Amino acid sequence: MRIETYQGCDRISIDPGEFYSTDKPGVISTLLGSCIAACLYDPRKRLIGMNHFMLSNTRYSRSMPMHASEAGRYGIHAMELLINDMMARGTNRRLLRAKVFGGATIINRDMEPSNFMCVGQVNCRFILEYLEGEGIPVDAQDLGGPFGRVIHFSNGDFAVHCRKINAGGSSKLVVRDRECWQQAIERQNRSQPAIDLW
Repeated sequence: MRIETYQGCDRISIDPGEFYSTDKPGVISTLLGSCIAACLYDPRKRLIGMNHFMLSNTRYSRSMPMHASEAGRYGIHAMELLINDMMARGTNRRLLRAKVFGGATIINRDMEPSNFMCVGQVNCRFILEYLEGEGIPVDAQDLGGPFGRVIHFSNGDFAVHCRKINAGGSSKLVVRDRECWQQAIERQNRSQPAIDLW
């Protein structure tokens, strides 16, 4: 986990296997391939959280029940860690809403269909089934496809800024990403009421 500060607000960058939640103005960011980031928020408490989970195996049978697979177990742990952390900060599980991203098919995109799914497909299926089972509404999603994603989740308006990335990158994109999360913090700072201390 890395923390950068801009105009008094933090931008937290999380890596695979990590999660973070906060009720303070700021942005949570991550880079995704076949992994999933679940962005959860409670609009009443102004609380946001994000996790970044991946799988240890590369493929799972389409006919295997999700809860019996390693995918389900690992994803469940990642989701429960994040939800419990947010509940410890004062949210009620039934007030949570979600935006989900990731699940790309980066390797072996041209494989013939079979009874097996790639990691990205398993992750996409898992997160949607999990959230439906928990009664957490999905307000936005960008799942699957042949590209990675950089995402920035803002605690100002609960927006998620998503940039799709291919194998090639450029320094211009790095600058654009920095401008994206900095602008999200600037919008949050403009919308925060002034507090007089006396």
